[in-house]
Amino acid sequence: MSVIDFGGGGGPVRGAHVEQLVGRALELDRFDAVLAGLGQAGAVSAVDISGEPGIGKSRLLTEACARARRAGFTVLRGRATEYEQHVPFQVFTDALTDAETEATVTLAAEPGTASQRNGSAPDGGAAARFGPRRAIAALLARLGDPGVVLALDDLHWADPASHELVDHLVRHPPRGRVLLIVARRARQTPTSLTAALTRGIDTGAVLHLPLEPLAERESVQALAGDLPPARAGQLYAASEGNPLYLHALLHAYRSGAPLRGLDTPEGITDLAGVPSGLAALLLDELTGLTLPQRRLVEAVAVLGDQATTGMVTMVTGTPALAVEEHTDVLAARDILRPGPGDRWALRHPLVRALVYENTSPVRRADLHRRAARTLDHQGAPAAERAHHVERSLTGWDPEAAAVLSEAAEQLASTAPATTAHLLDVVLRHLPSTPDHTRRRGELTLARARALGVSGALSESRDLLHHLIEGAGKSHPELRAEAIAQCAVMERHLGHSPEATALLRQELSRTPGPPPGQDVSLRLALGMSALLTASYPGARADVAQALTVARADGNAPGEAAAKALAALGEAYEGHMASATGFADAARALTDALTDPDLTELCESLVWLAWAEALLERYAEAERHITRGLEIARRSGQLHVLPHLLTNRAFLCLHTCRLPAALEAAEEAEAIARAAGSGDLLGFTLAIKTLVLLIGRPLGDGSALATGEEAVAALTGSTGWWAALAWCMLGHTALVNGDPYRAQQAIITAGGGPELPLLQPSIRPGQLDTLVSTALATGDPARAGRWAAQAAREAKRLGLAGQRAGALRAEATLAEHRGDADKAVRLLDAATQEYARCGQTLWEAYCLLRAAPLVRRGGHRRQAAAMWQRAHRIAADGRARLLLDLAELIRPQVTADTAELPAELADLTPRELDIAGLVAEGLSNQAIATRLHLSPRTVETHLSSVYRKASLPSRSALAVLMTRSGLAANGV
Repeated sequence: MSVIDFGGGGGPVRGAHVEQLVGRALELDRFDAVLAGLGQAGAVSAVDISGEPGIGKSRLLTEACARARRAGFTVLRGRATEYEQHVPFQVFTDALTDAETEATVTLAAEPGTASQRNGSAPDGGAAARFGPRRAIAALLARLGDPGVVLALDDLHWADPASHELVDHLVRHPPRGRVLLIVARRARQTPTSLTAALTRGIDTGAVLHLPLEPLAERESVQALAGDLPPARAGQLYAASEGNPLYLHALLHAYRSGAPLRGLDTPEGITDLAGVPSGLAALLLDELTGLTLPQRRLVEAVAVLGDQATTGMVTMVTGTPALAVEEHTDVLAARDILRPGPGDRWALRHPLVRALVYENTSPVRRADLHRRAARTLDHQGAPAAERAHHVERSLTGWDPEAAAVLSEAAEQLASTAPATTAHLLDVVLRHLPSTPDHTRRRGELTLARARALGVSGALSESRDLLHHLIEGAGKSHPELRAEAIAQCAVMERHLGHSPEATALLRQELSRTPGPPPGQDVSLRLALGMSALLTASYPGARADVAQALTVARADGNAPGEAAAKALAALGEAYEGHMASATGFADAARALTDALTDPDLTELCESLVWLAWAEALLERYAEAERHITRGLEIARRSGQLHVLPHLLTNRAFLCLHTCRLPAALEAAEEAEAIARAAGSGDLLGFTLAIKTLVLLIGRPLGDGSALATGEEAVAALTGSTGWWAALAWCMLGHTALVNGDPYRAQQAIITAGGGPELPLLQPSIRPGQLDTLVSTALATGDPARAGRWAAQAAREAKRLGLAGQRAGALRAEATLAEHRGDADKAVRLLDAATQEYARCGQTLWEAYCLLRAAPLVRRGGHRRQAAAMWQRAHRIAADGRARLLLDLAELIRPQVTADTAELPAELADLTPRELDIAGLVAEGLSNQAIATRLHLSPRTVETHLSSVYRKASLPSRSALAVLMTRSGLAANGV
């Protein structure tokens, strides 16, 4: 007789003949639709299956994978496991074992994976943590022809590093026909993973398939058709529509076993939301096992993914031949199931959990101890042995603590959350005696670092406070390190005043800290002040750090102090002072070796940002590259977002949009993992401008990113918050909302005169405000802002800032009808941008000027300007400028001598507006595009209708199209 499989395990019951999956037709239809549309623009790229234990998630996943295989897809399937939740990338490693070639080595270099047997130390740095994201995406893209499905089961049990990788794949789907499918228990899913999947659902990238209990009618017909209807209904009611539970009840009924699902005995405890009756029924299956079989099943439950025949033999001490005989019997009873790589697994995760929890604690610890010893003899690294070492601990064991500490160090750059967990295990067992005080402080400091990097900022901060008041009192060097790190945590939590107070209190102590720590603390104080736009109040501290470092012969500290001073002065708009400090810092920094700079790697951040603000892009890029190499090699993840956003900033201005987006997205990924709202807002602010220029006109991703940046920085003040509001303002203007744009930039600056906005970027923001004022019908205000931009740029003395002010004046001149003056101003701005290397804005000015030059009768010059701008935009993939180039192409190439009689009397401005009407733009959109007020557009259109003797807007559109003068007509 055929048996229909409702099981929630990894596949059908051995010996059963599965004909169909019952009760999930709607879910499968939706999955088929996703598979058919895969790879199309805007299509779903991930499917999220959620439900209670035993509801059929794994069975549905199995059927989805089977359908994908029949459709020609490559299927990679992995399962996270309950007792290996701190093994980095375990679910991905499991999935990649299904691939036959390069997939198997993608995670091979990760510390703790089974491939690492030679004991060599893994490469550190952020590349180890974030490298797998790029590697997995590239792998999936290569396998994506004709298509690939990556299916991850029981994702709620995956480690934090795997959750980060899933988040990345959801936000950045690999190119090609690639589908991610995850199955998870909703109530046991970590909040961060739930949030990542929810964001994907909101954006349309993720299809959510919540599994409900199966209906009684189809369940009974499919599985209990041979039972009396009353009894079948009673069993269904007891199962509450849970397929696995119903299957177990029916199996017990047919075999004559006690129906504990209907009459649950005392003493059976729920397991992770599983009904007590189901747990009892599953345990009943094990009562008939012999003692050797039971011992073998317990070993498989303990070993998890490492349960190969060889490992089971070594751990249990059972002869290999006997192991083979027992596994054959257990497989025939469908208690064990074979897997890839000679591995064995219990039929269902619930069965494993029941076996594991019902194994005596003494035997369980002994099995883990034997497993750790076996892996050690095989040459496995500490990171791979750590799981078993941890679970074998029953008290303080120095050798075990050494293994866990070594594993924590190996995993610090790859999986910091696991590092924090392992160090916590050591600290919990470490004796609280005076001779262990220093070691406890060192481990606490290391754990706080790992927590901070993994995003547990508050927990890290609290741990550091405990360290400062504990071991720090008897060990000043630990105290100083803890305070410096605590200040960083406070800043990331948006508590810069608290960070400043903490640092000042430590510096005021008598006796003060030794010179090296004095320098570090004062530099931290200066950086905190810079981020809160209060650098003048910390200028003396930075100067003191420079004095102390120089007197102490501390060249790296001296270079760092000068770099921070350069950035602080550049931020405040004192460019002459900033230039002097930057020159000195560059000379010192370039003379230092990489090891010299490792401890103060952040100085390269300060120097590179100072050089960027001084428009020294080549020097800034050189120092960014060096800083990234040092930070990645030394695992200083907190430095990377600042260097990467700087790289994105430089690549944007020099019109290299793909490189800018790559850097911005990597910075965003690290910021999200760090859990800092302020840092995330800063990286998103830079990404907003990159998306605005790099995406097509009308694309909404930049606006959404800008809004998220502002939301992330809610309640914050200073540099980052102001930047986020400014980027939102620029994006709002391009998206046709000058009122919102104006309000955003005024909010950033603390008022119409922008008193709180850093002087070093005011001219560019004032240029945007000029456009918003003209678009909202306030030319007087536009004039005041243009004059202020000119004054600010003159004081700064930088080519790019002068160009921004010239652009503002040109916008005003064009609005007043003085096209010749506008051309002269835009030409001067173009030359300034070319001089300082801002090729993106050079192209923009050329596109602004070309139509005006053409109207002045200089057709060849206009065409040459257009061609150069188009080439710059195309080479740099600046999609917004390419779209703008196509919009103005007719204005540059049109011959006014060939105008039809009806249009001969129109002014150039009226022709512009008529062309945009033909394109289908509304009056508001035309006003935004041409930096006019809607009322001005209406006035021009009335004049056009009168001069051309046209009755309506549609008649004008027809005439412009027929004449070849529509904005998109050439």
